[in-house]
Amino acid sequence: MESEQRLKRKRTYRPYSRAQFLSLRSFILCLSLFSFLIFLSSERFPIRTVYFHPVLTVPSISILSKTSFQDSFHGKLRLPLRVDNRVLFPDHLLLLVSDKIHEDDKLDCVYHKVLNDKDVVRQRVLSVDEFDGFRLVVRCPIPPWNYTAAAGLMWRGDEVDDYSWSFRSNQSVHSWDRLVYEAAFDGKTAVVFAKGLNLRPHKESDPTRFMCQFGLKSWDDKADRGFVVMTEAIVAAQEVVRCSLPRSIRNNPDSAQGIRVTIVHDPMPSAVRFRNSRSYEHGGNQRRHKENVAMPSVAKLYNPTSYQTKRNQGKFELCACTMLWNQAPALREWIMYHAWLGVERWFIYDNNSDDGIQEVVEELDFQDYNVSRHTWPWIKTQEAGFSHCALRARNECKWVGFFDVDEFYYFPHHHRRGLQGQNLLRSLVANYSSSPTVAEIRTACHSFGPSGLSSPPLQGVTVGYTCRLQSPERHKSIVRPDFLTKLFSMWCTISS
Repeated sequence: MESEQRLKRKRTYRPYSRAQFLSLRSFILCLSLFSFLIFLSSERFPIRTVYFHPVLTVPSISILSKTSFQDSFHGKLRLPLRVDNRVLFPDHLLLLVSDKIHEDDKLDCVYHKVLNDKDVVRQRVLSVDEFDGFRLVVRCPIPPWNYTAAAGLMWRGDEVDDYSWSFRSNQSVHSWDRLVYEAAFDGKTAVVFAKGLNLRPHKESDPTRFMCQFGLKSWDDKADRGFVVMTEAIVAAQEVVRCSLPRSIRNNPDSAQGIRVTIVHDPMPSAVRFRNSRSYEHGGNQRRHKENVAMPSVAKLYNPTSYQTKRNQGKFELCACTMLWNQAPALREWIMYHAWLGVERWFIYDNNSDDGIQEVVEELDFQDYNVSRHTWPWIKTQEAGFSHCALRARNECKWVGFFDVDEFYYFPHHHRRGLQGQNLLRSLVANYSSSPTVAEIRTACHSFGPSGLSSPPLQGVTVGYTCRLQSPERHKSIVRPDFLTKLFSMWCTISS
């Protein structure tokens, strides 16, 4: 009897205790939720709809303005542009930028006052061009009086405060008077172009006075330049120094794209010298020197893809190279005329033109004239530019002619006989392409005067100008780039 009553009590007790437990747990949960809501509604954490909007999170170093956030939601995330280098020319300021720029018409140059960072002036960018495969050149106006040339770049409509970190990151400005500005591969050597060496024109200088310095980081960062290798110069003349490449670069040239290069002029006893990137012995003792002072540099090693495009194909028989500034109207006649004479490939070195030359080049290339434009921002360096072009054309062309867009080859004897001149210039140079001794063809150059005209003739240069000097004043050259052993700016030593 007792067991039955005890069993009955157990049956009635269990549901009651479980319900009581659930009720207690529900009460605790409700109390916790109520406390949480009270906390949210307090002044320390106000409930506002903005806190539940989607938010784009960016690193604190790249704080964006309201305009930039709006652009980011439309697929145009615009971060501040970092300026790698600046070069001050007499008539403009050149900025080298690694970032891609798709809307250069919405870009401003920003200048800070010398003694007041808060006082800024903004001016529109003059132009933007592709440069060497990894960088762009941005041209800015000369900074206003009493404003620093350490200019930055801003998207139009953004606030200056959003870019303060990028302006402070790099303040260096190079003068064009003394600067290493270009470098290119050439087999197992590097050809380095420098302004301000003050070497005698058309004379070879003592190469032992120079060394080339290779590194990964900017030379402007004196505290941490990273790994540096130095090699000796092989040849030096005018604005060109040729050095042997470090062994690590020779063995893997593709990985060396973008390596920074500069020149050490008159090295004083300071660092361990390297020959082929290895220290060497001299007189039984390793040659050691005090710290060398390198020239300012914006140069990076670059091996253009055009070096290899024709390597496994037949080379062009005849190419032409020129440098110009604002001569776009004359380019079409010059190219079409010499294409008729047999020129197959053109390298146009553009020295800061602003007359729409890119559109002319694209139209000619669309018509199968095989024209390429190369940005050459360095002023008064035509001879160095032609040397650079010879390196670029070496793997594409058997012969390269160097002449201006107002200069035209003419065959008077064929003209008098009524003979056709089509492909005549190409046929002429092809006669010597297999010669082991002929490496240059020179022709006399006659200068034409205004011929009574006060403006460029509408019918073109070859028809409009009719009066010339009787005697030639100079000569023009067509050379075989494979035979060039030394590049001394415009003056070339040709092996024969």
